Amino acid sequence: MATSLQLFQCKLARPFRPFPLRRSTPPLSLRCCASPPSSYSITLIPGDGIGPEIISVAKDVLVLVGSLEGIKFEFQEVLMGGAALDATGVPLPDDTLSAAKQSHAVLLGAVGGYKWDKNEKHLKPETGLLQIRKELGVFANLRPATVYSPLVDASTLKREVAEGVDIMLIRELTGGIYFGEPRGFGTNENGEEIGFNTEIYATHEIDRIAHFAFKVAQKRCGKLCSVDKANVLEASMLWRKRFLAIAQEYPDVELSHMYVDNASMQLIRDPKQFDTMVTNNIFGDILSDEASMVTGSIGMLPSASLGASGPGLFEPIHGSAPDIAGQDKANPFATVLSAAMLLRYGLGEEKAAKRIENAVVDTLNRGFRTGDIYSAGTLVGCKQLGEEILKSVESNVHAGAATV
Repeated sequence: MATSLQLFQCKLARPFRPFPLRRSTPPLSLRCCASPPSSYSITLIPGDGIGPEIISVAKDVLVLVGSLEGIKFEFQEVLMGGAALDATGVPLPDDTLSAAKQSHAVLLGAVGGYKWDKNEKHLKPETGLLQIRKELGVFANLRPATVYSPLVDASTLKREVAEGVDIMLIRELTGGIYFGEPRGFGTNENGEEIGFNTEIYATHEIDRIAHFAFKVAQKRCGKLCSVDKANVLEASMLWRKRFLAIAQEYPDVELSHMYVDNASMQLIRDPKQFDTMVTNNIFGDILSDEASMVTGSIGMLPSASLGASGPGLFEPIHGSAPDIAGQDKANPFATVLSAAMLLRYGLGEEKAAKRIENAVVDTLNRGFRTGDIYSAGTLVGCKQLGEEILKSVESNVHAGAATV
């Protein structure tokens, strides 16, 4: 099968960003030689908390758009995270990993919850997520942060600051302090208990995310901001050194650098200055959550994780929200948009992806909101919002002009 990154590189015949362009950009001339299969194998991982509710909505959307666009799916639902711990004693069962590796794409809900917070590290739900990312070989995480016109007043920022924001944040996903060794606990010379972690990046890890980021920037506005902490961290010094070297291969991309503390401030002060941003694992983890507040809700943000081979992993960036699990209060938009990214980046099905994105915008334009994005309109639960999205998918409203 064609790999996720190959499809990313060759399947797109138009600007690849997951929402309509706010600027005039010429179409890409990339082609793909891979023939689509008769049906796609999709691994569904509901996970914990609100995960099963939002995955159910996204699956229904995929089934409908597939029937309307002539795409066949085969779904396999498996366990991961806390649900897997309870059932099997491990956060990532072998059966789950095998199913994921053999599929064309993986759609994840969310993992984690208070129930497992005191578990040892290797028995925490989040360990399963780190493991599957590593096993699938995904290293580039795409996180769009776009302010939809109907939701501009849901942003925590003033309208004039939030309106028109359209950022693609690229996070390096498999290196850095989350995976660096040595790590652990010990005692210092005073006999005090200490905990320690290692922030480490190899040249090849930086180079591959740099090339990826430059190519993304080429397809957007030709502006790339690399976020680091090169004034104090050696790993960031190497990061900046490699980005400066690789920038010579992309003369059409304007590269800038920003320290992470300043970037976190600038995202709030003037988010429209950014177009494509790239940063390491831990900085990206934090900045993407901050960017979600610019958009109005973390419940609106999808993500795609791609590697050089194998299936991609697609998931909303929000957590499992155990406090509202089972109450029909979850916002499924981010998971539905993750399904659209799955179609685009994982399968190369651009038309179907656009149909879902248009349906999301149309649903917003018709005033339907869950509590986390409610300011005006009709307050609905997760299930009803899913039904409204399905109506919009079926009507195939061309709502692209409503996005920013």
